Amino acid sequence: MNLRTRRWTLVGIAASLAIMLVVGGQVAIQAIEIGVAYKAKTLCSGVFVAGRDPAAVLAELHADDLAVLQYIRASIDSVHHSVTASLAGFVARRAVHRRGLGCALVLNGLIPPILPDRHETIASPADVSPRDAAASVEGAWAGEIEAAVARAFSEPDSKRLRRTLAVVVMWRGRIVAERYATGIGPDTPLAGWSVTKSVMNALAGILVKRGRLMLDEPVPVPEWQQPGDARASITLDHLLRMSSGLRFDEGMASPRSDVMRMLFEVGDAAAFATRMELYFSPGTTWQYSSGTSNILARVIRNVLHDETEYLTFPRRALFDRLGMSSAVMETDASGTFVASSYMYATARDWARFGTLYLQDGVWNGERLLPEGWVTYTTSPAPADNTRRYGAHFWLQVPDEYGGASTRLSVPAFHAAGHEAQFVTIVPSREVVIVRLGRTRYPDAWDHPAFVRDVLAGLDQLDGSPPGG
Repeated sequence: MNLRTRRWTLVGIAASLAIMLVVGGQVAIQAIEIGVAYKAKTLCSGVFVAGRDPAAVLAELHADDLAVLQYIRASIDSVHHSVTASLAGFVARRAVHRRGLGCALVLNGLIPPILPDRHETIASPADVSPRDAAASVEGAWAGEIEAAVARAFSEPDSKRLRRTLAVVVMWRGRIVAERYATGIGPDTPLAGWSVTKSVMNALAGILVKRGRLMLDEPVPVPEWQQPGDARASITLDHLLRMSSGLRFDEGMASPRSDVMRMLFEVGDAAAFATRMELYFSPGTTWQYSSGTSNILARVIRNVLHDETEYLTFPRRALFDRLGMSSAVMETDASGTFVASSYMYATARDWARFGTLYLQDGVWNGERLLPEGWVTYTTSPAPADNTRRYGAHFWLQVPDEYGGASTRLSVPAFHAAGHEAQFVTIVPSREVVIVRLGRTRYPDAWDHPAFVRDVLAGLDQLDGSPPGG
């Protein structure tokens, strides 16, 4: 190698290193920004929505792979119901709480909306109490189901903790077993993460029943209405079945992924998602996408038009009717529900939601979801070759929580979320199984094994042959 060649080689290496340092620095800054935003939002919701002790929320926030978050300072303003998180004074994020709308990060100069004076609620039956529930499971076999639930709180691997927070088993309309971690109780709202997506299935279904939306018609998204924009052909069915064809990076391990940027860097999550380009023809390819659910939230907002009608719609149309008094669906700073990820409810109220689907969309004799909607919801998405996903519900347990086998021997479907949140419905056994937790290592939780364990306990109650 001559001197001239060597010189240019060294220049090239130096330039490459400089680029790597710049890019690496940008990634590091982005990771810090997301970490600060995550801590502000999660602490805000934990304290002001769930009503939990700040020390307990922080202990969970600093656990396992999130230990680095302990270096991010956070201050709680109990007067203005807000949380500010910062690192070294150069990155700061603030989340504010609004009654009935939860917490929202204040981003992009947007002012999160507030809910008008509380509207009239619809009277609903009281929750089943543990005493009433136990009375329906008298006898020696009661211990079997209780033991199955107790095992969900065990920690077989001290290095990969399950961190189960709550379990409720609703069988034939009654609670037959429930248990909570220390500091958590029947009245503690807990995060559903992507279980929220399944709630959007119900809200969309209600609007279909009312004739405000049609499954096979293009959805009203103004950004897609320019001449020649192929996204204009995306239907409600495409969105519900995660088959829109839109590009979206769901990788939560990278601070630069679409899902992380959407949740923690922008004030309008739906606008972020609607800007994604079309990679595949709508309806031809299945791809799990949190952006899709937030587009669906924008579609509902566009259909309802009036802001107050939109912000109160989940409670008026669904939560009040089911008696889900604890439920809070959170908006972003723009006022659109973060339908991919942000809803809180008690374990009992999550069980009520699952029971609606167990009962084919009928509650107290009133049909809330369209005739055939649950059948549609639990039919495999045509573009999903694995036949594991329906319409914003999983038909099998997602791989990361599947243990040795994701399949059960009885038909079941699941609302599933980050950190192993589950609302599992098993129609043939008339059971809804709720499991909520802070499982940072997905392989620490084997959900099919837990469901089999619960069903085996129920077999002792009804005398039917072993299942699951």
